[in-house]
Amino acid sequence: MATRLTESAEYAHLWSTPYLRAVFDQRLQTWLDILVALAAAQAELGLIPQAAAGQIAEHARAEHLDLEFVAAETRRTSHSTLGLIRGLQRLLPEPAREYVYYGATVQDLTDTWFGLVMRDVGRLIQDDLIRTHGSLLRLAAEHRDTVMSGRTHGQPGAPITFGFKVATWADEVGRHIVRLSEGGERWSVGQLAGAVGVLGFFEPHGAELRKLFCARLGLRDPLVSWTTARDRVAEFGTVLSMVAATLARIGNEVYELQRPEIAELYERTAKATVGSITMPHKRNPEISEHLDTLARLARAAASVLVEGMVGGHERDGRAWKAEWAALPDVALAAGTAASLATGLVDGLVVDSDRMGENLRRTGWASERVLAGLSRQLGKHRAQNVLHEALREDADLVSGLASRGVADPADLARWTARPELATAAAMVDEVVARGTPEARR
Repeated sequence: MATRLTESAEYAHLWSTPYLRAVFDQRLQTWLDILVALAAAQAELGLIPQAAAGQIAEHARAEHLDLEFVAAETRRTSHSTLGLIRGLQRLLPEPAREYVYYGATVQDLTDTWFGLVMRDVGRLIQDDLIRTHGSLLRLAAEHRDTVMSGRTHGQPGAPITFGFKVATWADEVGRHIVRLSEGGERWSVGQLAGAVGVLGFFEPHGAELRKLFCARLGLRDPLVSWTTARDRVAEFGTVLSMVAATLARIGNEVYELQRPEIAELYERTAKATVGSITMPHKRNPEISEHLDTLARLARAAASVLVEGMVGGHERDGRAWKAEWAALPDVALAAGTAASLATGLVDGLVVDSDRMGENLRRTGWASERVLAGLSRQLGKHRAQNVLHEALREDADLVSGLASRGVADPADLARWTARPELATAAAMVDEVVARGTPEARR
């Protein structure tokens, strides 16, 4: 049985996806692959025998390791990877055993794994965001002229269009796609630093070895060791927490607008979905709500990664061992959110009639009336007149007309219908720009 509820058979689907789990479930084999790449690069430079590198590649299979022995040796030696080293040595013929993990450190292994995780998780999330972004653009175009209440402080304000609201979502998601693309060039790097970062063990071949090692793994060469320079990890976590926050903003809008007293948006639900086992009439916005939950966890984990930027000297286990817990957490939370958001947006049910009905029940025209009166009376005098009329008169138009502050024909024109040409133009601009990937 899983230690954490979020990893249990019943609930794991809410906290991860099969693709994300594969990245982390393959951690041990990925570590072995890193050691194979290191040995191959060392053999290419003549630092270890070619035969030894070939034998390491042949035997470095996670399924062949005695994990009980590896765990026992890790506990017995109090060293993070000595159990793995000795477990792999047991699989190798004698000459090759001395060349396992040759000149490398724990951070060389785990930071390089981080580079692979950040590369692969970043791509998975970017792919989901690209799909969501395309759906948002289509939704914005479809509802370019669907009028609804714009709300501030939770209260109905002036008119907007639903297409405008969606366009703000799309624009923000598009910026995250760019952030992931640009950031991936910084954080998809390997680590080969040695004891204190200067690769003294491999002198004078250190820089060349690191370049070959990173290339074999499909990672960039960092050019300088980054054992205590944790900005890449912090940036990755921060960008992912921002992605999750944006998706939570979208989710919260659906959550609020699905309330029956508003009833403008709905999550699509399957026939088998049960909203409540005690209140059968309920239709809960489960996905929207969960996006907010995931964003909270992502922000919390990202803050730990930012803390790691403050490290001591050339290596500091306090920082990067905390990352071992926090990096998977932020990756799983943000990655799951990105996956769930694709289905939420694709299945969103929009009640355009209810949007219009809700707008008509509010004093939607007050901003336009204020603008018209401001041109005639001055802005602040017009505002005072409007506040007085709204306090004292049941009907704004008749109240203003009775005060003689505006021509009835002007009042009729100002309150006839919302004028949202600028909102529509902004929707058109966002849609015309298309996806960041298409622009690139």
